[in-house]
Amino acid sequence: MSEKNCGIIRLVGGRMEESPDPVALARYYSDNGGDEILVFDCSMTEEEHEASIGVLKEICRVCEVPVKAGGHIERTEDVKKFLYAGCAKVILNYAKQSNIDLTEEVSKRFGKEKIAATVDSSDVVSAPAALAEEYVSELISMDELKPFREKMRPLSCNMDWAEFKLGPDGLVPVVVQDYRTDEVLMVAYMNEEAFCKTIETGKMTYFSRSRQSLWLKGETSGHFQYVKELRVDCDCDTILAKVSQTGAACHTGNRSCFFHEIARTEYQNTNPLKVFEEVYGVISDRKVHPKEGSYTNYLFDKGIDKILKKIGEESAELIIAAKNPDPEEIKYEMSDLLYHAMVLMVERGVTWEEITKELANR
Repeated sequence: MSEKNCGIIRLVGGRMEESPDPVALARYYSDNGGDEILVFDCSMTEEEHEASIGVLKEICRVCEVPVKAGGHIERTEDVKKFLYAGCAKVILNYAKQSNIDLTEEVSKRFGKEKIAATVDSSDVVSAPAALAEEYVSELISMDELKPFREKMRPLSCNMDWAEFKLGPDGLVPVVVQDYRTDEVLMVAYMNEEAFCKTIETGKMTYFSRSRQSLWLKGETSGHFQYVKELRVDCDCDTILAKVSQTGAACHTGNRSCFFHEIARTEYQNTNPLKVFEEVYGVISDRKVHPKEGSYTNYLFDKGIDKILKKIGEESAELIIAAKNPDPEEIKYEMSDLLYHAMVLMVERGVTWEEITKELANR
């Protein structure tokens, strides 16, 4: 633990004294060299604890490094809340006998890899070593935690600049995509210095043809692009960059620079995540802006019990369809089930981004 660069956030009722925006602070830790983020809920009441859980959920959503959280743990249900918020691990406080007593139960229920514990030289309570070894995946020494320090994340690179085929101006075009959605955000250019700076810092750096100077994306706007992957095309004359984009990529404030439509034909976008997000968006809009005669609004009006009943019915129909040899029937019933599942997601405030992140962590 002592070698890790940890961002530490202490919440009380979803707030912290050191920063007006704990979510923004967590994103800063994640983007600027943090290896992981430790969140400690110091709330005294259940109401404050619930507010902190809401903030923790947002922290887990925006951060791209592991988030581990603890505090206000009195029962197994509290551990489940942290995990459901998106935490990589839940931290038991080994200064409290009640947390030590929970160790075996929560480890068996959620898995040893999901359980960590804090130890402190001043602790008056200590867990048996055998207990921690069998049921805890990590012991975090509070004495060894050091303040967060911003650091660069140099990339491992297996291509030299000399291997690129340069344009007449000595530059290489860079197509930039969102690493989650593959949306094209912008196109820019690199010279050798910009390329080396990008590799050195892990932040996209370009050469501005208009200013004839180096350009760190986000230096003035704060809309940095953090490198997830760099690829080169078959001719070695174009770079494809997959990035985590902070804010908007375009100077106009648009997410992508490619927002002007100049021509199109009618087509059906069958990109799975795009389809899920679009259908989810329609369902969300129906909840906010009800439409007369809408089946979706009928479900929302009837409430959670009706939605769950429909999910149960559609699940049964899918099971029956799966026993038949025609895959078309499975396709139809699966679509019905997914639609009703999305109604439930909107009703309970769960997004596809959270679902895919949970699946990726498994």
